[in-house]
Amino acid sequence: MKVQNKVVVVTGGGNGIGRQLVLELLRRRAKVAAVDIREESLDETAELAAAADRLATFAVDITDRNAVEALPAAVTESLGEADAVINVAGIIQPFVPLNDLAYDDIERVVNVNLYGTIHMVKAFLPGLIKRPVAHFANVSSMGGFLPVPGQTIYGATKAAVKLLTEGLYAELMDTNVGVSAIMPGAVSTEITNNSGVEMPSSSSAQESRLPTTSPEDAAQIIIDGIESDKLHIYVGKDSRILNLLSRAAPKQSTHLIQRQMKSLLS
Repeated sequence: MKVQNKVVVVTGGGNGIGRQLVLELLRRRAKVAAVDIREESLDETAELAAAADRLATFAVDITDRNAVEALPAAVTESLGEADAVINVAGIIQPFVPLNDLAYDDIERVVNVNLYGTIHMVKAFLPGLIKRPVAHFANVSSMGGFLPVPGQTIYGATKAAVKLLTEGLYAELMDTNVGVSAIMPGAVSTEITNNSGVEMPSSSSAQESRLPTTSPEDAAQIIIDGIESDKLHIYVGKDSRILNLLSRAAPKQSTHLIQRQMKSLLS
């Protein structure tokens, strides 16, 4: 699906990959509904946008099912019926082993990453099926196919999003709705701060970080993948390589990432 002249809904549009997707979509002549829980972040995105007439912002908590169910009508009123949805909004967990992770933190990550995505799918899919051409894209993660120490629940939610998206692809194969699962590797965003999580400050933890992709490059890769109707969109060299390695040698790849990332544990 080419995005030009299409109405595209982007969650997490107030920062990081989501913000850059909003800006890149506008550059490609799409109309964009930017969704984020923080209205001030959406205002900052709007200030950066060169095409205010093709942008509408919506301060919505995607964990609130009723609020999300009201969103399609609000988007239609502002921009027209949605042609595509890109679910970017997500948070990470505190950098602790599952044994030490509080239930409040577990539920928060599950509610945002998994239920938030489900709410958006359930709210928008009935309308997308009726469009001449449409697309649904959900951001999973490299952590959705490769375990990261101290991010077990985050990885579990992102693995669920990956399979949810693949299930949608199977169910919608004979329809006009394309489907993509997006697997970013390390991208230089503010997800740690936006998740209310402190990054371990030790030098070894800093050194363990994998090479990062810029949000601007990530946005271009994602939109190119959607326009090419790809089922799996891997963002970053790390994601592409580790996907292949995890398939060929799952145990060895787990040992590799554990050695690289274990110092992130609090």
